[in-house]
Amino acid sequence: MTQDDPGPLFLSREQVTRLLDTDAAIASQRAAFTALGDGTAELPGKIMHPSRFDDSVVFAYVARLSADTGAVAKIGSVNPGNAAAGLPSVHAVINALDPVTGRLVAVMDGAAVTTLRTAAASAVAFDVLAGADSAELGLLGSGTQALAHARAVARVRELRSVRLWSPHPGRRARAAQRLAAELGVAVKAVDSAEEAVAGLPMVAACTLSATPVVRGAWLAPGCTVVSVGSFEPTRSEVDAEVLRRAAAVVVDDPGTAAEHAGPVVDALRERRLAPKDLIALGDVLTGRRPARTGPEDIVFYNSVGLGVQDAAAAWAVIHAAGAAGLRA
Repeated sequence: MTQDDPGPLFLSREQVTRLLDTDAAIASQRAAFTALGDGTAELPGKIMHPSRFDDSVVFAYVARLSADTGAVAKIGSVNPGNAAAGLPSVHAVINALDPVTGRLVAVMDGAAVTTLRTAAASAVAFDVLAGADSAELGLLGSGTQALAHARAVARVRELRSVRLWSPHPGRRARAAQRLAAELGVAVKAVDSAEEAVAGLPMVAACTLSATPVVRGAWLAPGCTVVSVGSFEPTRSEVDAEVLRRAAAVVVDDPGTAAEHAGPVVDALRERRLAPKDLIALGDVLTGRRPARTGPEDIVFYNSVGLGVQDAAAAWAVIHAAGAAGLRA
């Protein structure tokens, strides 16, 4: 290493979280999906590989947001059994390369980036898809990602209340207490998924369930449903009725969703949807395609996660680190 090349930044989970606040994360995701909509981002296919040894999934993403931000690569693992031990289910590492020389610029905790960018992208989706007066959120899940979603949605909507359900009474009670204290709104831990969903204008499913936790029969007219746990063909947080009732099925990327998003894969295979029916979130943001056309429309958004989201978030962290004077 030299004075001109001090080597890469190494950023811990705590540093990433401090450098990338919720509003900055949301801005990064708006930029990511706008770039996708404009066709300016580079997005190779991602790898999702279920283990033959256990229920874990290894994943790898590579992407580049723009000419002035270099390639970003993330590798990690989803371990559903971690929840029982009180550990995050996702762990990962991110490498960012210089846009001109390709040298390693930064190595950072990928789990922190994943948590922040996933929730922030859902907030972008709610902001562009949900009714402007939506103020109540149904939250499925009580882990790290569910909590991050409530915080992010609160930045794009004036939340009045949250109903929260997860299968474990103690965890959902603790999560509700924590969110109520953080957000300053009424957060109620409820006894069933139906009670968390029924009658509400916004629903966020943030679980690792392989079977539906949201049923279309429960949805009120005008509801916007976001699912982030349906990231493999074998995982479907929502049932087929959600997609049948949806006036618009929005995805992070149609090609990726057609291969990875469980509810979408099923609907395409059964010909309940055609590829042309899938609406890219970036196209909604850039005005190329509409999603919600009326207040009674039910809108479904399925996110499987994209490398360009990590690229946008990682470079937001790098720029914030530079502004804070952090050096290798």
